[in-house]
Amino acid sequence: MKRLLASTALLAALALPALAQDGNGWQPDPDARQGGAIVITYKDDVATLDPAIGYDWQNWSMIKSLFDGLMDYVPGTTDLRPGLAESVEISDDGLTYTFTLREGVRFHNGREMTAEDVKYSLDRVTDPETQSPGAGFFGMIEGFDAQMAGEAEGLSGVEVVDPRTVRITLSRPDATFLHVMAINFSYVVPREAVEEHGADFGRNPVGTGAYRLGEWTLGQRLVFERNEDYWMEGLPYLDRITIEVGQEPTVALLRLQNGEVDIPGDGIPPAQFQQVMDDPDQAERVVRGGQLHTGYVTMNVTEPPFDDVRVRQAVNMAINKDRVIQIINGRAVPANQPLPPSMPGYDPDYEGYPYDPEGARALLAEAGYPDGFDTELFVMNTDPNPRIAQAIQQDLAAIGIRASIQSLAQANVIEAGGAGTAPMIWSGGMAWIADFPDPANFYYPILGCAGAGEGGWNWAKYCNEDLDAMAERADSMSDPAQAEERLALWTEIYARIMEDAPWAPVFHEERFTMRSPRMGGADELYVDPVSIPINYDYVYVTE
Repeated sequence: MKRLLASTALLAALALPALAQDGNGWQPDPDARQGGAIVITYKDDVATLDPAIGYDWQNWSMIKSLFDGLMDYVPGTTDLRPGLAESVEISDDGLTYTFTLREGVRFHNGREMTAEDVKYSLDRVTDPETQSPGAGFFGMIEGFDAQMAGEAEGLSGVEVVDPRTVRITLSRPDATFLHVMAINFSYVVPREAVEEHGADFGRNPVGTGAYRLGEWTLGQRLVFERNEDYWMEGLPYLDRITIEVGQEPTVALLRLQNGEVDIPGDGIPPAQFQQVMDDPDQAERVVRGGQLHTGYVTMNVTEPPFDDVRVRQAVNMAINKDRVIQIINGRAVPANQPLPPSMPGYDPDYEGYPYDPEGARALLAEAGYPDGFDTELFVMNTDPNPRIAQAIQQDLAAIGIRASIQSLAQANVIEAGGAGTAPMIWSGGMAWIADFPDPANFYYPILGCAGAGEGGWNWAKYCNEDLDAMAERADSMSDPAQAEERLALWTEIYARIMEDAPWAPVFHEERFTMRSPRMGGADELYVDPVSIPINYDYVYVTE
């Protein structure tokens, strides 16, 4: 048996530390102080705080502060560490994970958490009646298919050994499993609270997290209060977080400038971005960081003319990515592959397709389209995406591709992409941000064969069964000694994808967060790759 913690970049066989402060990748900030309150604003209200249901960037980090999972990430990084699990033992065949839970962890209702709660939570998220958008993440657990088909009550692969021990058996080795145990969908909830509130549990959340929900006035505010019984000693630092909703981003920025707001949750409005960056006092409060994001143009490979790889390669060579990035005030870096630079498996030596309109026209002629062709480019109708689509339209026109822009609501673009009725889609506003920091998460939903079905997020309808087999082989490498070999295989998979060119990757958007002068904590906490827009648990105020 291997007793270990799996790191994103390199799995190392070592004992998990018993306490977060002792070798768990985090040390208390010597400058931090307990107490105080902050105000964060958002334009939209929060739909739900149920970890089995919530699946948007706005509620993602809120849920992380109300609940915990067996695994977690070192703040500000993509490195796995223990969460509610004190340790995990992995069998030599990579199929059995035995988690030992921490002692004394309590839910917000005061009851101590046990292994029964872990099993209940995993059974609940995979129960078809829950209708969780994250159920598919658990497909490697034994009994998943029977559970989803309604042929079983609960996952047969999740077993309560004793109150502090959970054994999870997989149907196949899967190197992403510990990441799955760190995403929100796997977070632990108490059965009695779920049964008490039913469908309203998402508005009455009860978890083990650093904060508890104190107030939720729909359309106005949510108030998170410090969990005095939190199992990580010394955390959180803040006494209270007030999240005001219904705030236009421009108004939120003005309020930040006036000292009334500490974090504008929707970020810096595009129209004010340059003004902010040109003001030294304001620019000093801007934190910049990469994120696990890629913006791309999909091409439906099942329909002419995009069923010809030469046409798809021509599109890759036609787009002036630097000019597109100027539209968003330089808040991105050019993309030449699906994976973002901060994702394990990214190939820094891969050069991609050059910007070469003349070469693109030659490829089109070779493919039988010397005069180009007419097509449609679908785009979400919120700024700056229509402007980006117009820039791409101009680049395509320069090589003879006449693309009419279909600017629609997000839901309509997603529907057309899933149905395969959109020849091309600019993914902006819906572009992929990783659910967890592993290259597999950029493949299966948006490039793998499973995602190419009706309603899937693989809008290119690209299905390469050889690459699916390679991906399955890569994720069967759950042995820590195979970590580097596994990442090398993923790098090869993405290089092969770029040869087939179902996408034209355009840019990797960077995050720019503003904070008030009173906000303390490392910059990494404000551009945390797995907590957007901020890692609430570790920030503090200095006054």
